Amino acid sequence: MLLLIIQTVLLLLAIAVAVPIGVLLMECGVAALARSSAKPSVTLPDIAAIAVLMPAHNEAETITPVLEGIQRQLRGHDRLLVIADNCSDATAAVARATGAEVLERQDTQRRGKGYALDFGIQALAQNPPDVVVMMDADCLITGGSLLDLAAQSLTMNRPTQARYLFDVPAQQSPKSFISAFAITVKNWVRPLGMLKLGLPSLLFGTGMAFPWSVLTSVDVASGHIVEDMKLGFDLAIAGHPPLFDPTVQVMGQLPDSSSAATSQRTRWEHGHLQVLQDYVPQLAFQSLKQARFDLFALALDLAIPPLTLLVMLWVLTLGVTGVAGMVGLGWWPVGITAISGSGLAGAIALAWFRFARQDIPLSSLIAFAGYLLWKIPLYVKYLVKPQADWVRTERSKVNSTAPK
Repeated sequence: MLLLIIQTVLLLLAIAVAVPIGVLLMECGVAALARSSAKPSVTLPDIAAIAVLMPAHNEAETITPVLEGIQRQLRGHDRLLVIADNCSDATAAVARATGAEVLERQDTQRRGKGYALDFGIQALAQNPPDVVVMMDADCLITGGSLLDLAAQSLTMNRPTQARYLFDVPAQQSPKSFISAFAITVKNWVRPLGMLKLGLPSLLFGTGMAFPWSVLTSVDVASGHIVEDMKLGFDLAIAGHPPLFDPTVQVMGQLPDSSSAATSQRTRWEHGHLQVLQDYVPQLAFQSLKQARFDLFALALDLAIPPLTLLVMLWVLTLGVTGVAGMVGLGWWPVGITAISGSGLAGAIALAWFRFARQDIPLSSLIAFAGYLLWKIPLYVKYLVKPQADWVRTERSKVNSTAPK
């Protein structure tokens, strides 16, 4: 009886790792086969009003080129509203100097981007726009148009997410290249695969457009460390699943310093794991309750852990099932794990060859083992003391000449 239980546990372990790998392979395969995305045919009506909402915390040194880039795309009746949130520098004054509207918020108890966004939405409610576009204070639109993103959102009456990628810092390293590649897979390849399958997208926190009536259907006030993902799932459950628009590109900058990079990845990945725990069951339940396959697809997509963690889990599973096979506990689990490993390698290869080979050298991916070692303490920390509070990442200088 004990032997049967152990064999069953090993089989379930192998399947638990194989399922997210299978979903990842499907998304990457569909994206790799997709044709290049053409510019959307929808246009924004002249009378439709856009409000760009930007939360900013101590961004005085880097915010000017971002605001100037946005203002060049806006029309006379559109608005750019900056929420200078709990700032201790000259963010508000610098933003006003560019011609942006600025509201200052001081609340040391309710800290975080979600609360700043809610403050801005309440201000906009006095004269509601047709579409709200949320942009981070360290991101540039480097491809497509903010108006195209707003038009897509308004026409489809859905939250719409632009492609959000990262430049590597000036001092390049295999670690920064691998980080950029992992973000490319998460923020471009996988959402494109979901789009081509007619399925919704996650939200990434910047380059997001919302019809006013959709945005105000849920509560955005949250101190969650990945409030963007939470907002996307809340909207999807409420009947407004986000749409991916790969024709508009928003570019951020990976941190220069190792400590800032660690802080940023800790917040992102701890937040991802927390949302995974909270929302995979909710999405699966709501998919049954509402009879909606799109929610089930989102649950499967969310169940894919961060890429490096997925590789770690596969290596660990291969080791456990391999040892079990050698001591006579059966070879089915190790066989399933080996096959899923081929799928994982295939997904990474497809994503790199189709979407990243021009910017990310293959040699950097060969250094993946070292990157895994750097990430192990991050995941151990999640098991011991997961990050719960929002922490601003130290900024690199915004590259205003980022390539399209």
